[in-house]
Amino acid sequence: MNEKTSLPAEKAGPKDVFLQLLNIIALYVSAGMFINLIFSYINIWLPDTLSENYYTLLAARSSVRWAIASLIVVFPVYIWATWFLNKGYAAMPEKREMKIRKWLLYFTLFLAGIIIIGDLVTLIYNLLQGELTTRFLLKIFTVLIVAGGIFGYYILDIKNKAPASPSQGGPHKIFAYSVSAIMLVAIVGGFFLVGSPKEERARKFDDQRVQHLQLIQSEIINYWIKKAVLPKTLEELNDPIRGVVIPKDPEPETGAAYIYEIKDKENFKLCAAFNMPSLDQLSANTPKRAIPAVYPPENIYYGNENWAHGSGQICFDRKIDKDLYKPEKVSKAQQW
Repeated sequence: MNEKTSLPAEKAGPKDVFLQLLNIIALYVSAGMFINLIFSYINIWLPDTLSENYYTLLAARSSVRWAIASLIVVFPVYIWATWFLNKGYAAMPEKREMKIRKWLLYFTLFLAGIIIIGDLVTLIYNLLQGELTTRFLLKIFTVLIVAGGIFGYYILDIKNKAPASPSQGGPHKIFAYSVSAIMLVAIVGGFFLVGSPKEERARKFDDQRVQHLQLIQSEIINYWIKKAVLPKTLEELNDPIRGVVIPKDPEPETGAAYIYEIKDKENFKLCAAFNMPSLDQLSANTPKRAIPAVYPPENIYYGNENWAHGSGQICFDRKIDKDLYKPEKVSKAQQW
């Protein structure tokens, strides 16, 4: 008669609890950041003209950087924790029966299963609604693949089909190498997409230049409304009472004043030297940046001028619309 013997569940010590929690938290963060990274790629490559604009594009690129930074730190922690735990299981197989390990694995399976079910429900619902788009499908399949991969991996792990030692082969090791390769490709692709830190710093200087020009333009309009003429120089716009100081180029090496030229009574132009083309200039699908300005005076209506620019010295031609920017009528009695 064959009797089945079972080892008692191994009691978890503080080190075991720490490693199990570290492993599972690193898994959740890595999976979430990977999905976030792919979603950001999709938002950049397939912008929705109904909801995307220059600022959502900036947010997507910032999201790419945050996801890359998180994956560079957290995913290696997950790989190390998994390797270290498997090494311990090879030395002491009874550690696979620890209650905290089983609780965390079954909770992970439950969570992955719920995500897969919700993902499929969302897919079918949008199919019935006739609202499927390439952008939406890519996001749905991203979540499905990530959740499905986690579910399949840990099903094998619970069935104890994983190799007992990290040095052994098997589907789990192939899975680990495949996931690592995918993560590496996704991270490297992010660097190509968002550019180097040096390029990003140069682009931030350009965005600050645009904000400065918006401020200057709003003050010129305010000056026109008050005095019915364009200011002769930018220095005339400085107003210590309102705390208005006309800025100069933000880069310390330059620090030059922005160019302001009056073309005629109602037309002027503002110029600045930009490091790089703006994002909305590079992407034909991204709407151009429009006002509001960063520092708009009260009761001023803004039109649809955009601030898309190339690299080098770029000028923006502007015209005062007297129907929109009506000068204030101040009587002599009011002046006294």
